[in-house]
Amino acid sequence: MKQILILILSSTISVTMNAQTLQGNHWTAKRVEGAYTVSIEDRASILDALTDFITSQKIQAGQVTGIGATNEATLRFFDPSSKKYVDKTFNEQMEISNLSGNISEAEGKLLLHLHITLGRKDYTALAGHLLDAKIRGAGEFFVYPINSKVVKVRNEDVGLYFYDFAHQ
Repeated sequence: MKQILILILSSTISVTMNAQTLQGNHWTAKRVEGAYTVSIEDRASILDALTDFITSQKIQAGQVTGIGATNEATLRFFDPSSKKYVDKTFNEQMEISNLSGNISEAEGKLLLHLHITLGRKDYTALAGHLLDAKIRGAGEFFVYPINSKVVKVRNEDVGLYFYDFAHQ
């Protein structure tokens, strides 16, 4: 029993020693084993905070997931016939039941491509491309960087950015 306890304690100390705590503009984070756990402050913009985070950590590519709550979210829906996004803002308390997306580069700039599913008070859901949302409550995210550069280029026929593997 004593050996098991020592093994558990040494494992906990090892993980704790390998964790790095970080702080930025409206976020705090902890890095463990190459991934990041990111907390976004109440009333902060998800897009601004995550952009500040990935810029400060020099993350060029990766995956983002998250949950939390918001009371103001602007979603986008792509209309292929016009090749334009249609935006709609929702001002009500909602649960962020899922946020998922990726980090890449387009036209020489960092690009966060995020989608979100929001749960309403009546248990219906909204979903779409996330233009931005303000945290109202908690904002808990994981960022999984990859050690590579991922470039997207605009496909004029479709009106969207696609991965360009020839230039990576």
